[in-house]
Formats: sequence, structure tokens, C-alpha cells
Amino acid sequence: MSGFVTFVSGGPGDPELLTLKAASRLRAADVVLYDDLASGAILDLARKGATLVSVGKRAGRPSARQEHVNRLLVEYAATGAAVVRLKSGDAGVFGRLEEEIETLRAAGIGYEIVPGVTAASAAAAISGIPLTRRHTARRVQFITGADVNGELPADLNWSALADPHAVTVVYMGKRTFPELAARLIAVGMPADTPALLAESVGHADQRLLRTTIGRLGEQLAHESVTATAVILFGALVSRF
Repeated sequence: MSGFVTFVSGGPGDPELLTLKAASRLRAADVVLYDDLASGAILDLARKGATLVSVGKRAGRPSARQEHVNRLLVEYAATGAAVVRLKSGDAGVFGRLEEEIETLRAAGIGYEIVPGVTAASAAAAISGIPLTRRHTARRVQFITGADVNGELPADLNWSALADPHAVTVVYMGKRTFPELAARLIAVGMPADTPALLAESVGHADQRLLRTTIGRLGEQLAHESVTATAVILFGALVSRF
């Protein structure tokens, strides 16, 4: 097959945070399969006449099934098209990248991955804080707050999550954070441990909430889940 797929990491949604390679691949693409969170102004970089196909997946909303996305990648590439699979954040961080790569390999289609700004880095930067701190935050760990059924994963490493020298970033965890916070407090993490809720980072409806794991758990227990967010907690700068 002469078609080729480029996985482009769209970052948090601000076109100025794209890499030069990402912008170049978008301008050259014949077809762009894009996620909801990687649409908007970023799609303006696609060349006039390119085919733009929404394949976004959002919790609680009608979404494209992964099998459908996989099939579209193969079908478009089989025509010889230059295909861009535009993902939000960094394509390799909780973006189901492996499943799409395996599909392309099985079909004999070439691909490349263009890295980008993940939500954790974007949230910390826009809040004016570092993700690590010398002598204090020696480790950063990314976890998902939802398993395949949308529940809190049963195999989390609680001692690692409660490590006072770590910063933890929770992706897709707004709905399950009340349970997560309660479990963390039960294993010894102080309820006043700093936490940051970063919602719709880089978008007009952006929301940053600086709080603690205890208060955030209580708040999210009574709040409906709408906008996408990441949650940071642990050895964060306390005066941010």
C-alpha cells in the first residue's frame, strides 16, 4: 500500500503549542481523522480540500467505536492517501494509540508518531507551577481514573499513589475521584494534600481549581461530569 498514517499529537487545543512537524503534516494531509478535543482552530491548519472526519470519543456521549476508527484508518490509507490521525494531548498518553498501530501493522500500512504536549504538562504550565520539585517531588506518575467499564481501576498501587514525594496526574478521573480520594486518605495521605483540577485546558471555558484532595473529593461527589479534565495531586507547590 502506498498510503501512510501520521499520528499527530494535538496538545491541549492551542494551535501555538503544536510542533512544527505536526503543523507540517496537517498541511500535507489528504485526510484528517480527528478527536473532539483536537478540533477547533487546529483544523484550520489542514489544507483546503482535505477530507475531515470526526471520530471523537467522549464519555456519556454518542461516540465512534474504536473498531470503526481502526477500519477508517485502513480504508483511507488503502487509497494511497496521506492520512493524519489527530489526537488530543500526546497521542501516546491514554490515547488508545496501541490499538490503532496494531491495526496498521496487520494491514501492512506505514505510520509515524509526532509527539506533543500532554494534558499534565499543559495543566501545570498554565497554572504556573512545575511538575517536579528538587528534593520534594522526585517522581511524576500518570494514571487513568477509569477502567474499561468507567470504574476506578481495581489494581492501583496505593502506596505509590500516596507517596509524599510524588506528583500524580489522573486522566479521565473526575467521576471516580471521590472514591480515589477516600482510598488515599484511608491509606495515610493527608486530606489537605494539594490538588489541582484542570478542566478544558487551553479552551475558552478553561477552569482551574486549586484545592486539596479532601475538598476536591467532596466537591466532585456532587458535581456532574461534563468537560474533560485532569487532576494533579501530591507534592505540588503549595502556594500556587
